[in-house]
Amino acid sequence: MAAIIISQNTELTQKVIDTLKTCYDPEIPVDIWELGLIYELIIDKENNLEVQMTLTSPSCPVAETLPPETEQKLREIEGIKSAKITMTFEPTWEREMMSEEAQLELGFL
Repeated sequence: MAAIIISQNTELTQKVIDTLKTCYDPEIPVDIWELGLIYELIIDKENNLEVQMTLTSPSCPVAETLPPETEQKLREIEGIKSAKITMTFEPTWEREMMSEEAQLELGFL
């Protein structure tokens, strides 16, 4: 499942994706973008960013730290006016949501 991206600014969108690729669950050597943890990315006309993300499980040990750390990194992107992460567990994350690159990295392919 690829993330839904709603944005008119492709350059800023790429900066957001590049930043998400610097965010990792410390227990998994793959970034949250490639893991498929980002479900939706919206940048409005004023460059306010909304991200809907999930975790590999609701009881993930980094549930309290990863979302706020990611949100802070997103706020620091030049051109982003504000950034907000909303957590969801619908649909439930599954291994098939990972990119092919992530599946290779983790030995699933």
